[in-house]
Amino acid sequence: MADEQVTYAQAGVDIEEGARAVDAIKDVVHSTYRPEVVGDIGGFGGLFSIAAAKAMDDPLLVSGTDGVGTKLKLAQLLGKHDTVGIDLVAMCANDILATGAEPLFFLDYVAVGKLDADAMAAIVGGIGEGCRQAGCALIGGEMAEHPGVMDPDDYDLSGFCVGVVDRPKMLDPDTVRPGDVLVGLASGGLHSNGYSLARKVCVEGRTADELAAPVEALGGQTVVEALLTPTRIYVRPVRAVLDACPGAVRALAHITGGGITENLNRALNDGADAVVELGTWAVPPVVRHVCEAAHLSEAEALKTFNMGLGLVLIVDPSRVDEVESALRAAGEEPLRVGRVAEGTGVVRYENEGALLA
Repeated sequence: MADEQVTYAQAGVDIEEGARAVDAIKDVVHSTYRPEVVGDIGGFGGLFSIAAAKAMDDPLLVSGTDGVGTKLKLAQLLGKHDTVGIDLVAMCANDILATGAEPLFFLDYVAVGKLDADAMAAIVGGIGEGCRQAGCALIGGEMAEHPGVMDPDDYDLSGFCVGVVDRPKMLDPDTVRPGDVLVGLASGGLHSNGYSLARKVCVEGRTADELAAPVEALGGQTVVEALLTPTRIYVRPVRAVLDACPGAVRALAHITGGGITENLNRALNDGADAVVELGTWAVPPVVRHVCEAAHLSEAEALKTFNMGLGLVLIVDPSRVDEVESALRAAGEEPLRVGRVAEGTGVVRYENEGALLA
């Protein structure tokens, strides 16, 4: 072995580029701060005051962690990195919202093959936008360079969100009962689930010209552009409803991997079934496009994609008009998509065949 010095940079880790990346994201991070944030980025731990929880009867911290999955491959294909961060925050913040929690702060982890400050600024810019939409502060994170482990242009994301809910106000599947109404909120497309299938049937084997061609059925977007539509964040409208209509929403389900079939049941108890009436909402064009390309049956589609419902609220029937009015005031178009019936805690469907008709 030669006696020449081998630096960290020569091994593939550029500390100076890392410092430039941190400088590039400072404004984005600061734009997400809430009054409870203590200190600044750069410390060994993010600090956040929970003094406001003293006003709660029984405050519970709620945490969630998730990633974006193979949707990142499409972002890398297009060289478009400014929206997947929104997906990252959405997957975590929408999950903890299912308890009725208010998201407080967020941390991210970005692993890259080769650090590029400009690309990192775009990624974290999306995370910052997601945090602003969710109302949570981005108080820390990690950028890890993995030369020799990941390809230079490859990266992966994960996130961690913490919120708080007062136990007496927590949404609880145990309170769901027959007669409750299912109120859906529309998705913006596939969100962040089912992308291994979507890529296989819509992207793999296509030429660059085919992928760059606008598709009329997708409103003139290319397939890849439509697939990169970010996940909707439902925190602000749902929190507005919970504040305006206390006790009216019993539980809610974030429709993610496993589709309606494998997520709505998570908001039920053992004595209640969700009866979903197919055909009561529109399936987004990109979702329909992927399902047709994959020749999916209706049943398979319902356990793979969100099929146009990003969130489903389970609502007291005597207060459903009140909840829908509050949702409209918050900018949503609520969809009555079914009801709760006696059962064993599963999802059932009515009007089968109408979903993709």
